[in-house]
Amino acid sequence: MKKIKNIAFILITGLALLFTSCASVEAPSSVALPAETPPAEVTPYEVTPSHQVADAGGMEKLPYLQIDQETAKRMMEADDGHVIVDVRRQDEYDAGHIPGAILIPNESIVSERPEELPDLQQIILIYCRSGRRSKEAAQKLADMGYVNIYEFGGIIDWTGEITAEAGTSDANGQPDDLST
Repeated sequence: MKKIKNIAFILITGLALLFTSCASVEAPSSVALPAETPPAEVTPYEVTPSHQVADAGGMEKLPYLQIDQETAKRMMEADDGHVIVDVRRQDEYDAGHIPGAILIPNESIVSERPEELPDLQQIILIYCRSGRRSKEAAQKLADMGYVNIYEFGGIIDWTGEITAEAGTSDANGQPDDLST
């Protein structure tokens, strides 16, 4: 009987240790954890940022905020001194860009701050064609000391108005009928 009690005690103790150790297991670094929410004072907008990315070493905090395009549209409606920056090439910009956007090609952002962006505190909404160059440019601008950078991907996914050299077009690149 004593032997059965000892075995039961060992089994119960083992199970207890197993359950308590499972509760403290951390997720592997390859698992994407939810991004932390920035402090409310970062921006007056309701943004759903994704400013952490998973890499081989775990989660890395980005020095800029990635926002969705609907949030970017809401931010563009505000009269807050923001600037919309297109970081594509000149020919891409001329073919169609978001109204009010200024062109600062990603390739031109090297070591000196762009003269078009004199205020390090200014809200910068940044995009390119697909999102790759805008992420690169956002990182370079953050490295230069800009603190309010919002990267929202590429114009290929944009559903808002697009302006081209000859006029405006809809989200599909079709010219608006200005003759009526």
